Amino acid sequence: MAWQKQKSIQAGAGGGRFVDGYLAYLLAQASQRISAEFHLQVRAAGLSVTEWRVLASLEGSAGETIGTLAVLAITKQPTLSKVVQRMEAEGLVERTGVRADRRQTRVCITTKGRNLIAGLCEQALQHQKAVLAPFGEERAALLIEMLEVLMTEHVPLEMATAEEGED
Repeated sequence: MAWQKQKSIQAGAGGGRFVDGYLAYLLAQASQRISAEFHLQVRAAGLSVTEWRVLASLEGSAGETIGTLAVLAITKQPTLSKVVQRMEAEGLVERTGVRADRRQTRVCITTKGRNLIAGLCEQALQHQKAVLAPFGEERAALLIEMLEVLMTEHVPLEMATAEEGED
């Protein structure tokens, strides 16, 4: 049914809006709506959305460079640098130098940061479970797998630009 709707839109028939079948728009709308629901809990915990994304991205990681963390946290690097500086002052993260490149720093989550988001990570998983419930386990797993493939196939612009400059 949805595929027929897509074909109809592509053919210009049916008078539907272009965006009603446009993947990038649908992904952005779904992300915004789903995230907005959970971000209420993030703010209630006293964190900004960017702080949550930073801590969630660092949880389970050995640390990330500011550039990689900016991509993971969906934040511009200059903005992220200021946020990380503030979070470091609060004891939520720590920065260390990268041996291979002294210009870079690696950001790691601290025990205080980990303790702060432990409950939020559990709430995030419960929220995800509720969002995916209408699909059933098999289709939900397939959706996540397909999104992971899309992300693998389409490198973030910031990373592509940085890699081009390294040649």
